[in-house]
Amino acid sequence: MTPLAAEPIAIAQTLAVPQRRAGGRFDPLILLWVALAAILAFLVINPLLRLVLSSLEAADTGAFTLQNYVTAYGRPRYIQALWNSLSLGACVTVLCLIFALPMAWAVSRTDMPGKGAIRLCVLGAFITPPYLGAIGWILLAGPNAGWLNKAFMGLTGASEGLFNIYSFQGLTFIIAIYSFPYLFIFTSSALDVVSSEMEEAANILGAGTLRTMLKVTLPMVLPAILGGIIVTFLETIALFGSPALIAIPARFNVVTTQLLQFFNAPVRSEVAAAYAVPLLLITVVLFLVQRQLTSRRGFVALTGKGGERRPIGLGFWRWPMFCYCGMVLSFSVLMPYAALSQAALAKAWGRGWSLDNLTLHNFQYLLFDHETAGRSVLNSFFYAGSAAFLVLGLSLSIAYIVARRLLPFASVLSFLCMAPFVVPGIVLAIAFYAAYAPPPFSLYGTSLILILAFTTRFLPIGFANATAAIRSINPEMEEAVRILGGGRFLAARKVLVPLMKNSLIGAWLLVFIPATRELSTAMFLYGPKTRTMSVMLLDLSEEGNFEQLAALGFMLLAATVVIVGVGSKLLGGDFMLRRDRG
Repeated sequence: MTPLAAEPIAIAQTLAVPQRRAGGRFDPLILLWVALAAILAFLVINPLLRLVLSSLEAADTGAFTLQNYVTAYGRPRYIQALWNSLSLGACVTVLCLIFALPMAWAVSRTDMPGKGAIRLCVLGAFITPPYLGAIGWILLAGPNAGWLNKAFMGLTGASEGLFNIYSFQGLTFIIAIYSFPYLFIFTSSALDVVSSEMEEAANILGAGTLRTMLKVTLPMVLPAILGGIIVTFLETIALFGSPALIAIPARFNVVTTQLLQFFNAPVRSEVAAAYAVPLLLITVVLFLVQRQLTSRRGFVALTGKGGERRPIGLGFWRWPMFCYCGMVLSFSVLMPYAALSQAALAKAWGRGWSLDNLTLHNFQYLLFDHETAGRSVLNSFFYAGSAAFLVLGLSLSIAYIVARRLLPFASVLSFLCMAPFVVPGIVLAIAFYAAYAPPPFSLYGTSLILILAFTTRFLPIGFANATAAIRSINPEMEEAVRILGGGRFLAARKVLVPLMKNSLIGAWLLVFIPATRELSTAMFLYGPKTRTMSVMLLDLSEEGNFEQLAALGFMLLAATVVIVGVGSKLLGGDFMLRRDRG
């Protein structure tokens, strides 16, 4: 017997229990599997069902009515807000395609220099909360007072600045420079595993580099591009922070800011539910369209035959392409980070860089003197950490049930775990409010409703990682334990979990990082004692104190960078930008 074949038996012998369970006896673990399925339904089905039912109930009597929909869409400004969001989503998606596709193609398929630095900067843009980037661009391109406008007026003698970030175009730009990493990751991950044989054939037949990219390379990864487009569009229409900072001062509404108005006194949660339901329908339609488009043609880019992936020589265009990538990334990382760092360390950000203007008082005030800032920092990390552990436990358990087919409706559980992926965060928040704010739960404003909402929001991340990890492990190792008398729980605890350690750590980090900065969900569910850092940032922005706001933002960024650094050390440098190492 080979050492590899003997390994499962050796592990099993050390874990075996003396007596085997008699065949045919009832396995009490089935109750655990059913309980886990019930918890999943509680987290996913109940809120969405309550969202729809609440939209059809009269606020005073609870009777069936369509009046909530009439109220939600009965005024032109409410309809205009929806149209603004859809237009914003479309414009941001187009701009992200312009930013991401050339960059992904250059990094994955060409000999462009500095590809490692480009990937690192894309990671920087990916982990930057969009609302924090918006604050940086307010400092850079605010009318007249922004640094770029002051520089323009100083150089040209003009009486007004060139840029106005408080506009539809400004909001589109800000969201795009922090949303394009989704398209970059989807596209580059697909391009990294595609053979270059078809591109070489096109070149032999006379096609140039640009034509080959447009006609051959990108069509091969069209499903990945469509997936990135849908995620980008949905993230855009569900964002709250950037529109709150830009759209409200610019005096135009989008869906998320309009929903917040429904929660102003008197709270009209039924109207908010009615206003949110069409967003859910739009999401479903988008995914159906994607499935229809990709089902009409075949996409076979990776086969068992292997294939070389030779970089395309760009010649003279190597450096212009690098400069293009650098320009996009300077918009999302270098320029806003410079503005934020100056404001965070300044007594008054408008006075610029000077020794007499430098101070650490902003950090000291937030950590030790501010009434709620310190608590918001602790709240963010506690809620994110708790949600990450819950996601890990639930997703691992459900992935195990699905992979081993322990329940007859396992495929339904898989669907429920991935369903929150297609639910915008703002819709999920309204759904949780409808389900758990009223009696008998009365959870509104508590830490529990935030933890449960974050758990549901990021459950697809944990489930996708757990499913991939379980499928990579041969079930014979568990069967060996069971043959020698061990139960499923023992086999899972002593065999599966140790073998999946790295995947589980990675899943925890991938949930924890976005949960610390989540705003769309927290904004509608927090209470006086449950503010998070993201909500606190918006509160400080309303006070106009950009120095303390920037300092709090840097604290959030610093924590994220440390966590990403730990993940890179433990799991490899690309754990945030998952791609096959073929």
